[in-house]
Amino acid sequence: MTTHSITATRISRRTALMGLTASTAMAAMPMRARAQSAATIRWWSPQGAPAQVAAYEFQIAKFQELHPEITVVFETTSDEGYAPQLAAAFSSGEVPDVVTHLPSFAVQSYYANGLVEPFDDVINAIGVEDFYPGANDVFRTADGNYCGTGIGNSAANMMWLRTDLMERAGIEKSPVTWDEMRTALAAMQTGGIYGAPLPYGSNSMTSLIFIGFIHQAGGQVFTPDLQVALDNEGTRNALEFYRELREYCPPGATNYSWGESLTGFVSGATATGIYTGRVLANVRDQNPSIADSITCVTYPRISEDVAPWTFNDFPSVFIPAQSQNKDAAKMFAAFLFDPEGYIQQLHAAPGHVLPVLESINSNPMYQDNDIIQKYSQEVDLMASAAAGGFNLGYESTEHQSNDKAGEIIGSNIIADLVQKVVLNGDNVDEALSTASAAIENIVRG
Repeated sequence: MTTHSITATRISRRTALMGLTASTAMAAMPMRARAQSAATIRWWSPQGAPAQVAAYEFQIAKFQELHPEITVVFETTSDEGYAPQLAAAFSSGEVPDVVTHLPSFAVQSYYANGLVEPFDDVINAIGVEDFYPGANDVFRTADGNYCGTGIGNSAANMMWLRTDLMERAGIEKSPVTWDEMRTALAAMQTGGIYGAPLPYGSNSMTSLIFIGFIHQAGGQVFTPDLQVALDNEGTRNALEFYRELREYCPPGATNYSWGESLTGFVSGATATGIYTGRVLANVRDQNPSIADSITCVTYPRISEDVAPWTFNDFPSVFIPAQSQNKDAAKMFAAFLFDPEGYIQQLHAAPGHVLPVLESINSNPMYQDNDIIQKYSQEVDLMASAAAGGFNLGYESTEHQSNDKAGEIIGSNIIADLVQKVVLNGDNVDEALSTASAAIENIVRG
């Protein structure tokens, strides 16, 4: 199907705030785009918690009310498994038509390989002026297009704290530096409760979290012009500190990924956590006894001279280039931001995925949520930290966009470096040399 530009008309979020209904919003889409032949859109996402799926089903139903000739089918992938699933889909040509909640660096990699459709039409249809300033910078590609946009923001490496355990241990303020963190973990690790649920497994969480530690030590993986710079003082200090922290983590942390780390804090097994705002809903639903004793801060760094570095994977929405239903997919992708459905999707995991549109954040319907109201200070902090966040595809405001980041994360080179040095006691010089060479091979490839 020939791609049809939908840049001519925008959906105004401010108009939406004054009562724009879903049908009115979609009526703003060009008539040719709405005049679709029968089509089935496959929507993939690794975010498939029951409340989220219920929100997706609501969005699908509303869209199909307007477009009965279009069927939308939701299919769940996984955080660790999306890469091979998408690789198989791209190889066979049997691709989904819309994909959401993948990190921005993965989308950049796919786009660089010709696998993703430019997304400029959809961004314009949603309304460029309504996005937070710079929200789409991470999706800007080398050819000047956008490969996708954010379905939300996330602050994935916040430090979660048990204020009751801090008080019991005589800790008067939240840790800001690594020395303060080490002292706090040692004081709170008692009575069968461990200090932290950090990941040490050969998986993407270990890679992504440890990249944060590198930056929190003042280091970087690449220079701003994308030369490999993994072997630096910051990385070496991060490896040493990560080794020291192992004694404050549960024995199973050797194999921890996102689920285990989240459960460690929510269940009360650890005094601190490292995760997004999903902690809030999970504590409410699974361990309400600690609900009045949790808060979050930006993760500690080596010294106050180093700025905080928040990992925002910029959960995305994009359209595979091989989609046979691009017109319908673009309409549906824009419809995902219609206020009624978008707010319900955000409320499915409040604080976990944060709005990318200014009008949504100020919308009374969005603010009318028990978790957002109860933890307003924490949600505001996460929103601020995420808005200024980074990831390997976007290490700093000075860095060029790195379209090899997804391949590097998928290779587990960083996680394997952690395992070699921290768990196995391998020589740090040799391990860094090996890891740097492996990253170089990906860059050259």
